[in-house]
Amino acid sequence: MERFKGITSGAAQSIAALQFILSHPLNRGKPLSAIGRFVGWQVASRLRAEIEFQWIDGAKLIVSRGMTGATGNIYCGLHEFVEMSFLLHLLRPNDLFLDVGANVGSYTILAARVCKARTIAFEPDPDAARVLRRNIAINHLNGLACVRETALGGAHGEIAFTVGLDTMNRVARPDDEAVQVVPIRRLDDIPDAAAPTLIKLDVEGFEEQVLSGASRALSASSLLAVQSELCSPMVRDTLQSFGFERQFYNPFTRRLSPEPFSYRTSNALFVRRTELVTERVVAAPLRIVSRKAL
Repeated sequence: MERFKGITSGAAQSIAALQFILSHPLNRGKPLSAIGRFVGWQVASRLRAEIEFQWIDGAKLIVSRGMTGATGNIYCGLHEFVEMSFLLHLLRPNDLFLDVGANVGSYTILAARVCKARTIAFEPDPDAARVLRRNIAINHLNGLACVRETALGGAHGEIAFTVGLDTMNRVARPDDEAVQVVPIRRLDDIPDAAAPTLIKLDVEGFEEQVLSGASRALSASSLLAVQSELCSPMVRDTLQSFGFERQFYNPFTRRLSPEPFSYRTSNALFVRRTELVTERVVAAPLRIVSRKAL
C-alpha cells in the first residue's frame, strides 16, 4: 500500500509541476517546448547526479534532482517570473543586493552574474550553502558575491533550523524533529550590508524577525525596494514606517502599479522612491529569456 501511495504522490507532483510550467508567462504559446524541457530534465536528472545548467547571459547553475526552485528555472527560464524580472530590471553594477534566504543561489547569480551587482547571500543551511558557493565559483563571482552562512533575525546567537526540506528549510518550530543548530545575527550587525539597493526576504515565515533587526538597512537612502515572501500586517506596517508602499510589477511593460496585474507572484514587492525605480526599470537593457525579450 505504501508503494502505491508513493506512486500516487509522485504523479500528483508531476501534474502540479506541469500545470505550473504550462501557465508560466514565459511558456505561453510554447507548450510543446515547455513539456520537452520537463521531460528532458526528468530523464537527465536520473542519469546524472547533477547538471550544469546554461542560463541567462552566460550565467550557470548547478542543479540536482529535487531542487525545486532551481529546476523551475530550467522549465520556465525564470522560476519566479515577476520577482526575478524586477531584479533584472532594477539592479545595476555596483548596487548592493541582499539575498536573505538564498538557498542554492538563483537570485544571487542573476544579481551578480547578469546585473553585475555586489551581492551578499545569507543561507544558514550548510548543504544549500555548499551548492551556493559552487554556483558563485562556476560563475567566477568570488570578488562580487559572498556567502554569509547564518540566519538573520532580531538577536545574535544560535537557533534551531530544519534539515532536508530544500527551499522550505526554515527556523525550526517546537514540533520539528530533524533540526540543526545554526548561527543567527541581526542584519544591522553586518557592516558591509548597510547600504543595499534591493533586499529579497524568503525565510519561510521568519521575515518579521529579520526586519526587526534591520532598521539601519531599511533606513539607508540607497534602498529602493524590498521583496518579502511574507506579507503580514507587521511586515507591511514595518516597511510602510520606512516609506515603502506595496506595488505590483508587469515585467513585459515594465510598469509599477498599486493594483495587481494578472501574473502570479510568490513575494510581495515594496517600493520607495517610485519615480526613480520606474526610471531604472524602464531604462534597463533587454534580456532574452526563453526566447522572449524582457
